[in-house]
Amino acid sequence: MIVVAHTDGASRGNPGASGLGVILHDAEGTVLGTISGHLGMMTNNMAEYAALLACLRAVGHLPCEQLIVHSDSELMVRQLNGHYKVRDAQLKKQVAQVRAILQKALYRFEIRHVFRDANAEADELANEGIDSGRPVRVMWTANAPVQPSVK
Repeated sequence: MIVVAHTDGASRGNPGASGLGVILHDAEGTVLGTISGHLGMMTNNMAEYAALLACLRAVGHLPCEQLIVHSDSELMVRQLNGHYKVRDAQLKKQVAQVRAILQKALYRFEIRHVFRDANAEADELANEGIDSGRPVRVMWTANAPVQPSVK
């Protein structure tokens, strides 16, 4: 199964109140689930990585063979693709978490930069996460072939 994800982290202020939003689709565009919630106070870049980490953890519950992530964070995409160095100490920790998950993953991973207008749904979820104040949660649809445990 190919999973296509749109991820976004938002911060009102830098640092400021932050949230994340993720939409998971199958290759045909059917929504499998969404992730959103409040992250507390952090920078926008930290929120972007938090969204990606939430995505990777959720995809571990799906029979995924390939994950294609779309993000409007050019910095994160370029860092993960090896074009930019990660200098910030907090981001280095998050990058290490991403790499640890991907090292154990049973799927191929690809991350692509998209412009903000192509990521509007994930942005909306991230802003709802800030406004709601609720913890991050995954909402699976009836279409999601969710597996009970993560390997």
